Amino acid sequence: QMQLVESGGGLVQAGGSLRLSCAASGRAFNMYIITWFRQTPGKEREFVVVCTTTGSTSYYADSVKGRFTCSRDNAKNTAYLQMTSLKAEDTAVYYCAAERAVNFANIRRPDAYHDWGRGTQVTVSS
Repeated sequence: QMQLVESGGGLVQAGGSLRLSCAASGRAFNMYIITWFRQTPGKEREFVVVCTTTGSTSYYADSVKGRFTCSRDNAKNTAYLQMTSLKAEDTAVYYCAAERAVNFANIRRPDAYHDWGRGTQVTVSS
C-alpha cells in the first residue's frame, strides 16, 4: 500500500501558477502510476492527468491540456502537478492517487485506484 500526501495548494489569482506535490511513502514508487484528480463540492471526482511510471508519458483532461504538466522524481518518491494560467474553474480539492496497474480504458476512473492522499485545496480568485 502506498501512503500519499499532497501539498502546495493555496489561494492564487486567475492567470497565476501553483505547483502541487504528492509525496509517497512505501516501496516501489517507480512502479506506480500516479494520477491527479480534483473535486468540488457536490460534484464527482474529476480526472486531471495521469503520469506513467517514468513520467515520460502523460494523459491530460481536455480542460487542463496545455496548462498543467505532470512530472515525477522517482528518486524522491514524489510526483508534481505544475499548474499555469489558472482559471476560477480550476478551484477544487486536488488529490493524487496511485495504482500499480490500470487498464488504459479505466485510467480516468477514480474507482480504478486504491491509494489516495487527503487532498490539497486550490482556490483561484477571478
